[in-house]
Amino acid sequence: MNMMRTAMLLAFMTALFMGVGYLIGGQTGMLIAFVVAAGMNFFSYWNSDRMVLSAYHAQEVDESSAPEFYRMVRDLSANAGLPMPRVYVFDNPQPNAFATGRNPQNAAVAASTGLLQRLTPEEVAGVMAHELAHVENRDTLTMTVTATLAGAISMLSNFAFLFGGNRDDRNNPLGFVGVLIAMIVAPLAAMLVQMAISRTREYAADRRGAEICGNPRWLASALAKIAGDASHIENDDAERNPATAHMFIINPLSGQRMDNLFSTHPNTENRIAALLDMQESATGGSTRPERTANAPRKARSVPNTGWGRGGSEPPKGPWS
Repeated sequence: MNMMRTAMLLAFMTALFMGVGYLIGGQTGMLIAFVVAAGMNFFSYWNSDRMVLSAYHAQEVDESSAPEFYRMVRDLSANAGLPMPRVYVFDNPQPNAFATGRNPQNAAVAASTGLLQRLTPEEVAGVMAHELAHVENRDTLTMTVTATLAGAISMLSNFAFLFGGNRDDRNNPLGFVGVLIAMIVAPLAAMLVQMAISRTREYAADRRGAEICGNPRWLASALAKIAGDASHIENDDAERNPATAHMFIINPLSGQRMDNLFSTHPNTENRIAALLDMQESATGGSTRPERTANAPRKARSVPNTGWGRGGSEPPKGPWS
């Protein structure tokens, strides 16, 4: 089913890309757009994860450079029954994280230095479990490819403005109306697709992430802290690459985070409430931070690293 959804999404985004080409240059423009879209789909499938990691200057870490963090991801991956992903850290004061990769065998998870500094080890475990849930659900391919194609559609729509005055009606049967559609409607449609993908998949990743880490409250507490910090700590790399915003656990962009048609993520309070309901259901209404009913027993033994508390420094590594 996930593969079918991915294929349908790629087909829609390709058709949208071709539609912009048609509005700019008629049948010739549509043919060129089809060739470009096919090449981008192929390239995105194999390289979109590297592009996203490069955009955020993420650096890979291992057990020698970030032992506690690396072992935490390894234990959580084992809980989820997933292969060990590549682990990255990117230098950014805003606490946030994302996952990428075309499949679980070629996945990567990335956390910001702000996340490692500002959150407790339990909260970090909740966040990374959420990202591993995206890997398990194969959301990462869909989200990274969508980010790449959405950015390309936005660039192509800009060309509509540049070449709009040089068109002739044989190449662009809709005339100036076609140029306006290419400039305005196509990027908006691509943005709505991104938002729909993120909003529908975040709740599922929250629930599965809570099961992987063993305690919904860890993730709920992390979401509250990240949302609060993200509202006043800017992520410059995300502002330069807004097409990747839907990949993060919390919207990294400045501006509204309301649960409406134009938000990239569900409302954080709604996500927290769903996690707390999950906790209460598992513990019979108790507020004690017990293990969830469906979580593997090993999930309780997340390392108490000591870093991340009270603004302490993260482990020394290539990002420092």
